Amino acid sequence: MVLSAAITFTLNGTPTALPPDVSPTTTLLDWLRGTPRLTGTKEGCAEGDCGACTVVLEQPDGGRAAVNACLLTLGQLHGRRVRSVEGLRGEDGCAHVVQETMAACNGTQCGFCTPGIVMSVWAHQVEGGEVHEALAGNLCRCTGYRPILEAVSKLQPEPAAPVETAPPLAVTFEAPGQKFFRPVSLAQLVHLRAEHPNAMLLAGGTDLGLRFSEHRERPAKVICTLDVAELGVVEVLPEGMQIGAAVPYRTLLSLCEAETGFGGFADLLRRLGSRQIRTMGTLGGNLGTASPIGDALPPLLALGASVRIAGPEGEREMLVEDFLIDYRKNALQMGEVIRDLWLPRPAPGALFSCDKLSRRHDQDITAAGLSVLIGVADGRIASARVAHGGVGPKAARAVAAEAALEGAAFTQASFDAAAEALQGDITPMGDLRASAEYRRLACGNLMRRLWFRWSAQEVV
Repeated sequence: MVLSAAITFTLNGTPTALPPDVSPTTTLLDWLRGTPRLTGTKEGCAEGDCGACTVVLEQPDGGRAAVNACLLTLGQLHGRRVRSVEGLRGEDGCAHVVQETMAACNGTQCGFCTPGIVMSVWAHQVEGGEVHEALAGNLCRCTGYRPILEAVSKLQPEPAAPVETAPPLAVTFEAPGQKFFRPVSLAQLVHLRAEHPNAMLLAGGTDLGLRFSEHRERPAKVICTLDVAELGVVEVLPEGMQIGAAVPYRTLLSLCEAETGFGGFADLLRRLGSRQIRTMGTLGGNLGTASPIGDALPPLLALGASVRIAGPEGEREMLVEDFLIDYRKNALQMGEVIRDLWLPRPAPGALFSCDKLSRRHDQDITAAGLSVLIGVADGRIASARVAHGGVGPKAARAVAAEAALEGAAFTQASFDAAAEALQGDITPMGDLRASAEYRRLACGNLMRRLWFRWSAQEVV
């Protein structure tokens, strides 16, 4: 590992080097509003929910990726190009066309949320897609979205403008009481993990980032996996997809939208956080935290996905259902890391659905989730995999519901029976998001709803 004297990145087109005593786990939001006094980036929730702190990462391929500055640490930002609202200028040096159009359409009002919305729209001009999805991570407190959408409708798309970037180098940043490692190969990562077994493993930071932003923690050692080449590999095969542990959700979503059989997973991924969160969050991180409300875990279980683990003794592979042990506990042993995941492709004609219930449709924590994959032949359910989330100490297979479905006729009565059997598979608790009684009722109804959804497709 190379010892770096400073964290360096490009801010608003200007190369920036930080003093060596700056904590690498300082959030970009805190730093922007502190040292350079770029206060256009606002602090709202400090947990990646409101979008007031949205900035844009300028990608090597010319893409623009909106991210939450409140979750992005300076150590993660090293070597990258970022633009805040202060760096947005028109060709004449005055306001950018996005800003002018927002004002002209009365989409600004108090202006607190406007800088973040402007940055999301600026990224959207290149990234494209559905505008409501692009703005789902930005909370508007005053105008509502009608004038904002009107402004976006008047803007023209922009082509990507690739920029030259140097390949990442393995570096270590040191600040008082802290070490922040940035390996670039799997071998380096495994070595660091074995040498520093108590270090925090950090990928996108959409979960762990709250410990920096809200709880003000300063961990002694952090190993950041974002530059590890092997963890960013994607391989698409006829049998399925191999997804590196550090591949962001935005890439996974594009793959699931394009690849046959994974449409159900894509439906869920569109609701996993916002574009800002999907730019940073990773499938490996969701699996590694082993949270019972991890959105991606029930789909992985329903697919029969497996995880490849790398460690000092080599590599091993296991099913995701065996990897998840208990509440926030996984099967990683000392010195091991998640390398990638294998997602088997559902068989032709299989029915795959991934549902979650939450208080809001977009960007909210799961109260109850259910993913179901079934095969139907000759009017009967030939195979069934059912997985739940948010209704027990861990995401898990619903074996009783599976048994009720397998071999049964493809009828409403079979799904009603599976919904009843599902009650024995789950152990919900009550909290602020939902009562235990609601979760039980909701899970059963998610199962029942599948009959109405799939029977309308004239499955035979």
